[in-house]
Formats: sequence, structure tokens, C-alpha cells
Amino acid sequence: MQFALTEDQLAIRDMARSFAAERIAPHALDWDERKHFPIDVMREAAALGIGGIYIKDDVGGSAMTRFDAALIFEALATGCPTVSAFISIHNMASWMIDAYGSDAQRRKWLPKLCTMELAASYCLTEPGSGSDAAALRTRAVRDGDHYVLNGQKQFISGAGAGDLYVVMVRTGGEGPGGISTLVVEADTPGLSFGANERKMGWNAQPTRAVIFENTRVPVANRLGDEGIGFKVAMAGLDGGRLNITACSLGGAQSALDKALAYMKERKAFGKRLDEFQALQFRLADMATELEAARTFLWRAAAALDRKDADATMLCAMAKRFGTDIGFEVANQALQLHGGYGYLAEYGIEKIVRDLRVHQILEGTNEIMRLIVARKLVEPGR
Repeated sequence: MQFALTEDQLAIRDMARSFAAERIAPHALDWDERKHFPIDVMREAAALGIGGIYIKDDVGGSAMTRFDAALIFEALATGCPTVSAFISIHNMASWMIDAYGSDAQRRKWLPKLCTMELAASYCLTEPGSGSDAAALRTRAVRDGDHYVLNGQKQFISGAGAGDLYVVMVRTGGEGPGGISTLVVEADTPGLSFGANERKMGWNAQPTRAVIFENTRVPVANRLGDEGIGFKVAMAGLDGGRLNITACSLGGAQSALDKALAYMKERKAFGKRLDEFQALQFRLADMATELEAARTFLWRAAAALDRKDADATMLCAMAKRFGTDIGFEVANQALQLHGGYGYLAEYGIEKIVRDLRVHQILEGTNEIMRLIVARKLVEPGR
């Protein structure tokens, strides 16, 4: 386990941090207010290798590690957690094609996914199945060389603005063994989208339902064999949970930095706020908890890179701990701003709104506890 970053890792992190400071942070409040999806800026990030971070290099990917990805997404999130989170989802969906797709599928889609000329979305959740993902109902019936899809996905990031949808569908019986994964292109007849949801946060990316009505998708678009779709979805989520944790820590670090700057300027009772010992103790706790969560994230990312037996459990642990800590640190930063923290122009309330959903998506934190508990009590452990 490494506790110091290499020169290459420092360069990767600093590159992403500089891009976030120059191209994302100055616009984050405006994008949030206008609900603007900045795909042009994301393509600029992709030109730096961020569109396919852990995609193999034979199709244009950067072939980096999950550890590298954690550094990148935390750095990007200091500019805007919402933008960083969408790029992380795009990377997760692209990786599923890279890991489980045929050579023809990889060469067809991944070069343009790595440049983000194409944007990808991950489609698992449905109106009636969130945490109980294996209960999904979207049905794909074989009809010659096509599947005919009927059903609906819910809470899909990038829906309506993206180009490819990596969709988990039921091709067989009940339970996880009846699920397969299809790649659905945006111009497929019978594919439509719901209204852009009005959300507490994450306003710089659209969230819509994805609706299938007799949607014909070539069998050639299936990733792997029939019946492995749940495995594909869960494998994607291990990395997705690390990415969203990194986004939480980046947002929280930005909030802490804003609080520190504010407290050096603001005075009360004749003293700067950062001179009050009680507030110094609060800052110390916030910084300590962030560092603990960051260390845990690095440990889990290294385990996933090594394909350790406990990697899934560690990813769940890191996600539960890191997203809880990230939200709490951002909320404390808002409190330290007093009434100004509640005003949009200071940027703190946006971070709090953005980070709240991280405790829900990529598997709720209650489900993370369930994953950990099941691993702890399994026979033979």
C-alpha cells in the first residue's frame, strides 16, 4: 500500500486540478443556475486523457489505474462535483464496453467515447427497482437478429443529451441470472426520454427517464453472453463507487478551502474567526476526517487494481464512509460561513446540494452496509 504519490501521479492530479480551476470552477455556479450541460468543456477534459481513464490504449484510452482515476475525479470535483460525477459515469459505462465487449464492439464505440465525441450513460435503476436492482423489469425479447425492448429506466444521468446507453435488461427468468447488458444508441427508433428532473443538486447534468417502446436493438450490441448482465453491472459499480467517493472528497475539500479563506477575513467580537479555538478544533476535525476518507479511498482503489478478494467490500466501505464524510464536511463549511453560506454566490450551498445525492446513488449507503455485513458473516470467512 502506498501512502505517497509518485511523480506521475502528482502530475496527473495537478493536471486535473489545474483544468478544474481554469475551465470548470469559474462557470460552476452559472451552469448550476442555468441547468447547462457543459459537454464542450468535458471534451476539453477528454483531450487530456480523462474521457477514457482506465480504458485500454489500443482504442484510445489512457490505460491508467483506478487509483489514478480517484486522484483525477477528486481534483475535477474541486471545480464542480456535478461535472466530475458525469465524467465518472461516462468512464464507468465505457469501461463496461472495454471489459466485456467484443473486439468489434470496442473498436466501434470506444475511440469516440474516449474523446467524448460520444457520451455514455449507465442504465440500471427503474421506477420500481433501485436498491433491489436484480428485480428490474425492462424486458428484451429475442426476435431474430434483434431484441425488442420494452420498459423504463429512471434517474439516468446524461439521458437525452448522450449518445450511448449501457442498459441492463431482462432476457431470461427472474433474479440476477436473467439479466443481460445491451448498448443502445441514441437514435434507435422507439427510444425516448422523460422530462429533465427538477433536482436538489446536480443541475449541470440532465437526469431523465429512458423509455423503451418496442425498441429494436441488434443482438450484436449485447455485451458478453446472455445472463451475465448483473455481473457486468455490479463490476462497473465497484469502480463507480470509488469515483463518486472521490467526487465527494473533492467537493468537500473545496468547501473546506472556501471556509478557511472566509474565516481569515471575517471578524466577530474583535477577532478573526480562525482565531477562535472552538472553530479551530472544528476545522481540525473536518481536515482529519477528509484525510481519513481519502486514505481509505486510496486503499480501496489499490485493492480494486490488484483484484483483491475483498475489493468489492472495500469499495462499499469507502463509498459509505467517504460520501458521508464529504457531505458532513461541506455542511460544516456552510455553517462556518453563517448566513453567507446559505447564499448562492458563495458557492457553498451548491456543494452541499451536489454532495447530498452521493449518499444515495451508485448504491445507497444502507446497501453499502449490507454488502459489508454479508461479506463479514459469510461462511468460511
